[in-house]
Amino acid sequence: MLATWWAELSPVMRLLWGVTLTASLIFIIQTIMTFLGADADTDFDVDVDTSMDGGDLSNIEGGSNLYTFRNFVNFFLGFGWTAILLQSQVKSTALLVIIAVLVGAALVVAVMYLFKWLSTMQQSGNINVYKAAVGCQGKCYLTIPGERAGEGKVQITIQGAVREYNAVTDGDTIKTGVPIKVVEAIDTNTLLVEELNSYII
Repeated sequence: MLATWWAELSPVMRLLWGVTLTASLIFIIQTIMTFLGADADTDFDVDVDTSMDGGDLSNIEGGSNLYTFRNFVNFFLGFGWTAILLQSQVKSTALLVIIAVLVGAALVVAVMYLFKWLSTMQQSGNINVYKAAVGCQGKCYLTIPGERAGEGKVQITIQGAVREYNAVTDGDTIKTGVPIKVVEAIDTNTLLVEELNSYII
């Protein structure tokens, strides 16, 4: 029966079902891995940086960056299921696509804020960032624009654990993978950093 159902689908619907089921499976796996402390996420910056971080919920804030594998999965999850469920009710293909895109984007935003909230709860409950982060060292995780032109991300070792924070810098752009040092905690989620070797001539 399943084979018959699949054979009766149009090529477009086969593609839509394939993408949606794949996104659903990856979403389930990601969710399980996240809450088991084995978060896997791929972030697209100037370079492609693949992180296999585990240990605590602070690392799941990586989902708050827009261009992540997790967010692409979330988008296609919302887009695909919306298009499939509404295809018989919405006759206009253009309208169906618009609705599906909006639902996919809304799911991405919702998950980003959920993960940011979980990360904030984890960090604020365990660490006084203003006291503990200054002077800590780590590496740039996502490129940090120079002159505070935007935010990147860093991973630092703080109180014996590797944690991820948003970061800005007063100096030149800091590329992914460059060692950094925390100069100041701007708030509980954002640090002011500098290149660790920036003072070396």
